[in-house]
Amino acid sequence: MATTGHTVKAFDEDLGQIRALVSEMGGRAEAAIAGSIEALTRRDEEAAHRIVEADRRIDELELEIEQQVVRLIALRAPMADDLREVLAAMKIAGIVERIGDYAKNIAKRVPLLPASAGIEPISIVPAMANAASAMVHDVLDAFVRRDARMALDVVDRDKEVDGFYNSLFRTLLTYMMENPHIITPATHILFIAKNLERIGDHATNVAEMVYFAATGKQMAERQRGEDALAPVEA
Repeated sequence: MATTGHTVKAFDEDLGQIRALVSEMGGRAEAAIAGSIEALTRRDEEAAHRIVEADRRIDELELEIEQQVVRLIALRAPMADDLREVLAAMKIAGIVERIGDYAKNIAKRVPLLPASAGIEPISIVPAMANAASAMVHDVLDAFVRRDARMALDVVDRDKEVDGFYNSLFRTLLTYMMENPHIITPATHILFIAKNLERIGDHATNVAEMVYFAATGKQMAERQRGEDALAPVEA
């Protein structure tokens, strides 16, 4: 990339706009996670529907980021560190869009869970959602700050989300064996938990990109905790 002051300033401004859009995407994805869990807790079908509809804006932001990245590369021809960060932003946007989809999937389950489905293990879900959402928030902060150490910390915290999922899986399996009448609502809860577990996984994927953009090195193979049990397609 040319090194005139004017060109450097223009590049920084363009990259700043892309970072801002990624941050907006992340904020909307976090809000969707929190909103879907609140709608689930309150069995609020109207709120759940609003979350599903709001996902369109996250999709639009991903497209806008992709367009701006292509434009920036064409006009500024970034190289080395700059190019890594630009490409990371585009890939991160794609992952955040998927995180938004997982939150939308949770919201879609709300009408399928009757208010009478008093399954005690569901009380674990909000804490699991908070842990996953915090990972998303912090990893996007790490991207904006180019903070490789913060990205590593997010990866370590994925074990907590996996732990929540494994605990919930085992508990719900016991409940279903003891009372076959709750198999359907318990299965919906498992789908919800699996979506949250995948959000945690995607946050670690973002962390790997942040680390690479900041350091130019691949993150060492991460040592996960116990693998999440019984994969469930969400």
